[in-house]
Amino acid sequence: MADPLLPQLILLAALLPCPLDAGWKKVLETQLPEYSGGYSAIRYDQPSHRLWLLSDLADGNLSTWTLPSALNGSRLLKSLPLQVPAPVSQQLDAEALVIDGDQAWVASEGRRSRERPAQLLRFSFPRGAFLQALPLPAAWQPGPEQGLESNAGPESLARLSRMDQPLALLMASERPLRQGPADQVPLLRWHWPPGRDPRRDAPLATPQGTLRSPAGGSWGLTDLLVLHPPGGAGVPLLLSLWRRYREPLQWDNQLRLYPLPAAGRVAEPLQAWDLHALGITPENWEGLSLGPELSPGQPSLLLVSDDNRNPLQSSRLAQLQARRSPRCEQNR
Repeated sequence: MADPLLPQLILLAALLPCPLDAGWKKVLETQLPEYSGGYSAIRYDQPSHRLWLLSDLADGNLSTWTLPSALNGSRLLKSLPLQVPAPVSQQLDAEALVIDGDQAWVASEGRRSRERPAQLLRFSFPRGAFLQALPLPAAWQPGPEQGLESNAGPESLARLSRMDQPLALLMASERPLRQGPADQVPLLRWHWPPGRDPRRDAPLATPQGTLRSPAGGSWGLTDLLVLHPPGGAGVPLLLSLWRRYREPLQWDNQLRLYPLPAAGRVAEPLQAWDLHALGITPENWEGLSLGPELSPGQPSLLLVSDDNRNPLQSSRLAQLQARRSPRCEQNR
């Protein structure tokens, strides 16, 4: 039987390796200055050709940087503090970022306590003023044998809708819910029903299926991108970033590609890529973003690592480009 996703993979060949097992190549990797750190999310702003980095440190901030090159590293341009009122959370743990016009959406990781709940937060952009806090659904809330684990999500947030459609967001836990299967990471869809204003009104959260976790240990999902087939036909694909930590200070890192699952369904990976095999430094890679084009019509990928403010780790930026065979180029 023909694979129903094959036409979409051909259409997305400009973004993804073609064939998928051709993999990625490392374009560059650089270390960020030691005075910075804790970076959990990255977004590339095409008009300004700048990077936005989100920090999950206690004094969380959103900072803008120049792009790195083969000759020069990234340079910090400005840093914007993100503050939330004490009744909302005793400490922000900013893990994921979506920028939508003059607003920024941030997923804040929780600790299974009233003082530090997991939440979806809305800020003005680029001022960073706090606008709104939204609780997660009951199934994600801490309770007897249920909810998110402490310090285990939400870790990912992406724009689910196309840029020409009303805003919808896709959130992911880092690890399975306590009451869920041990090898499945749940997704949430945040959306606004007709008649509600995404600029002011609170969105609704509904389950959006689960992703099958990598086998062999305690893997965590740290970020994802939603890839839409050209023309809007077909199921979106999810390009996701995973990590696994093992003592003493050992990191495993993967990119994995999934179809977007329907509610109540489990998505199996279409392909997985080992980042170490590409020459990427084993680290706590947390953030993933589309990057600048390295050839016409082919965006690169940007990754950022979180150093946990550990002197044995480092904050790093990496840029990847999909490998594509000449035959794929002829079929574009």
